[in-house]
Amino acid sequence: MPSSISSSDTAGSQAPPAAFVPVRLTASDRPGVAQPVPVGDIPSQPWGAILVGMLVMFGAMLAGWELYWRAYGVTPTYRNSDGQWLEQRRRIDAGEGGKTVLVGASRILFDTSLPVWEKVTGKRPIQLALEGTSPVPIMENLADDPNFTGRLVVDVSPDIFFTGFAYRGSVLPYLRDQTPAQRIGDWLSMHFVEPFFAFYDPDYALSTVVRRQAWPERPGLPSRIAVRRLAVHDEDRNTQMWDKVVNDPEYRALARRIWAQDFDSPNSVKRNADPEKAQKTIDEAVSRATAAIAKMRARGVRVVFVRAPSAGDYYAYEQRAFPRAKTWDVLLERTHAPGIHFEDYPELQGYELPEWSHMSPSEAERYTANYAPIVERMFAQMEAASAPPR
Repeated sequence: MPSSISSSDTAGSQAPPAAFVPVRLTASDRPGVAQPVPVGDIPSQPWGAILVGMLVMFGAMLAGWELYWRAYGVTPTYRNSDGQWLEQRRRIDAGEGGKTVLVGASRILFDTSLPVWEKVTGKRPIQLALEGTSPVPIMENLADDPNFTGRLVVDVSPDIFFTGFAYRGSVLPYLRDQTPAQRIGDWLSMHFVEPFFAFYDPDYALSTVVRRQAWPERPGLPSRIAVRRLAVHDEDRNTQMWDKVVNDPEYRALARRIWAQDFDSPNSVKRNADPEKAQKTIDEAVSRATAAIAKMRARGVRVVFVRAPSAGDYYAYEQRAFPRAKTWDVLLERTHAPGIHFEDYPELQGYELPEWSHMSPSEAERYTANYAPIVERMFAQMEAASAPPR
């Protein structure tokens, strides 16, 4: 009997074949064969516009940071960096070794107006003073340099000179180790960045601002207020007190509080609280200065010490901790060098020192006009005394 089911019916009654699903092999299924990496087209993006937008955003942020600090009273100034100090130090080895050189801490840096000195004496000195740093290592460096044959004015700030404190102790290692790349970087910074941007001052770097916020104090650790910006600097390190210190009572009071942290404090970062160790440090400073001067004197270098004015609580502290009879007088006696102490000269007294330690710009000019001639007279007397008889 013929079948009633057609071939088409038979085909229609069969289940459709299942779709082929490839098995994804893993690295374990294909030893020694790398997995295929999917490849796809990277969608096109307006990369040029994105780059321009990022640059505009970055420029706007920098401009905002600059305007913020300018509104605070900050103005562009040279950074008084180790690189800038090296530029002045190298002048001695580049043919200017016979000039007058100033070394010491911040008082001779702030209180000496190089333009006024040049006007009074006819010659502009080389400024090598370093804030918060004993001049003794610099004296030793100059003593070892046969190119230095000039005259040396040494600032004696008692709490710096007689403690060996070295806030800027990095300059001499940098003088020895500065690489060509660092020298180029320092030059570019001094000529194309520092004179134009206020925010470039290290005091206003974002990391510094964050660090100086009123964070909770750690138990058992003494808290200290870091030294703030006090000065503006020219390319040759001619330095003046920043106007904000002179004109802003709150900022001036902050500077005084910072200095007072070391007055008779057992946590002083400068003076050893142990009287015996403190005296040993004084003796060492005098001995090292004596040796350096003897070496310089052997090749004709003249040296004069200068004790600039201090005032208020700072002066009172120096009188207690570093009495003149045990420091200044001993220094002059041991080194056989002349000295100019402001207490001995009426014309070197009565100046305005807003934060007790440094002079305002106008006072620094007046002080320089008075003390530079005294220094010159002392040098002239020493040179006359050493001249051979005619």
